[in-house]
Amino acid sequence: MRRPLGILLALTAAFAAFSAPPAAAAAPSAVFTKAAPWDSGYQGLYTITNNSTTTLSTWKVEFDLPSGTSVGAYWDALHSGSGSHHAFTNREYNGNLAPGASATFGWMSSGTGSPVNCTLNGAPCDGGPTEPDTTPPTVPSGVTVGSATGSSLTVRWTASTDNDEIAGYEVSRDGGTPVAVTGTAYTATGLTANTAYAFRVRAKDAAGNVSAYTTAVSGTTTGGGTQPGPGDVRSAPYVDMGAWPTPSMPEMAAASGTKNYTMAFVTASNCKAMWFNAYDPRAGWARDQVDAIRAGGGDVKISFGGASGIELAQACTTVDSLFAEYDAVVKAYDLKYADFDIEGSATADPVSVGRRSQALARLQQAHPDLRISLTLPVLPEGLTADGLSVVRSARDAGVNLDVVNVMAMDYYRGVDYGDAAVQAGQSTFDQMKTLYPAKSDAQLWALVGVTPMLGQNDDGRIYDQADARQLVAFAQSKHMGMVSFWEATRDRNACTGALYRCTNIAQSPYEFARIFAPYTG
Repeated sequence: MRRPLGILLALTAAFAAFSAPPAAAAAPSAVFTKAAPWDSGYQGLYTITNNSTTTLSTWKVEFDLPSGTSVGAYWDALHSGSGSHHAFTNREYNGNLAPGASATFGWMSSGTGSPVNCTLNGAPCDGGPTEPDTTPPTVPSGVTVGSATGSSLTVRWTASTDNDEIAGYEVSRDGGTPVAVTGTAYTATGLTANTAYAFRVRAKDAAGNVSAYTTAVSGTTTGGGTQPGPGDVRSAPYVDMGAWPTPSMPEMAAASGTKNYTMAFVTASNCKAMWFNAYDPRAGWARDQVDAIRAGGGDVKISFGGASGIELAQACTTVDSLFAEYDAVVKAYDLKYADFDIEGSATADPVSVGRRSQALARLQQAHPDLRISLTLPVLPEGLTADGLSVVRSARDAGVNLDVVNVMAMDYYRGVDYGDAAVQAGQSTFDQMKTLYPAKSDAQLWALVGVTPMLGQNDDGRIYDQADARQLVAFAQSKHMGMVSFWEATRDRNACTGALYRCTNIAQSPYEFARIFAPYTG
């Protein structure tokens, strides 16, 4: 029987509606704007909009720039790049986007070329569909188990590769439920002394694909001892070894009663350790001074980085090359203490922060008695978010930190700098308590160091002798890990003039050194 045309059309429409694929869900997008162009460049902007129905918790925009165009200053994002490829990830304040919300970041471009091959969290920036990723990452390699204590072991490995992006790793102990890890090291805690444990590691990419597990690698905890406690260097003023004429630590020690010093700074000349780009540490420059300080019953720290130079982790592009430079300095001076002064853009660069942490973990494996301190900018309220990330990265890499030393200076606030230094110490202790919940209060105070700038600070505020006595008394009441100051030759000169050589307050030579020197924790 022949059906009426109207019925056929209705059935056809119903079948089409039933068989049609569902509409693709809207996806987040990133739109580029070339703002304020000029003859040789422009201001580039990307606006990320969450077009989906769920909250976007983080974002990463990647693109390529043509030859002759590069990224200069940037804002409202963290930048990393290799050659023509650039990646911008959200800051802590603009990564969480509710449905319909947006965020914008930008940069100054040298050159007029526009971005190409743009992706947002691995998908096209226009929010269109992309082929699903079903390729697993490669299996991690180079797994080691070390840094043994009576209750912990640290597992380290070489990063996997992926066709898109590695999201993290999973570590299984003795075949148990895996633990998620973001870096390339994991410290298993709460273990039993004198016991062997086996670990396997696998990688996971952003699409959820996982690699096969590595072959199990074993390690054994020690007989119940712990990692070395704080060292004997509890007061170690910084010495600007680049001052002219070159400071003599033995002469200053004899005149002031100071036993220990922190030598500043080893910086990077490309990926090579250098004393302020002038002397090669491998040649043992100023080693005679180090030997004389040790002969007098003291010791030295060597500090890497500082405000003016480039720290090696930003110059060396691999963990292997970075470790080799750190290791060369440790060997040249037979160091028991190494300090890493991380300031400015270096604290906000997650790539170099992670690279440094991995290299320091290897450095401690190679030199088990080496005590490592991090020196970081601080506010009276404590370390910044970037500074906390530096400490957290070192912790997660398995670095056993001797001291987290905060630079209590240059607040550019109308506050009492003596009170502010004490508050910074207390605030840092509170922050360490959240990062190291298993440590006792005594262990946490032993982890904290405070370093003020003597006399007039760069912001014009004053840190005087009464402030120094206040800090030492506070440190003694808490048995704090270290007190120090910037800088020993300014204290020696006791003059009025340029800040790099004078304190610009009324004082006698070495007056501050004599306040700090008796401190022993």
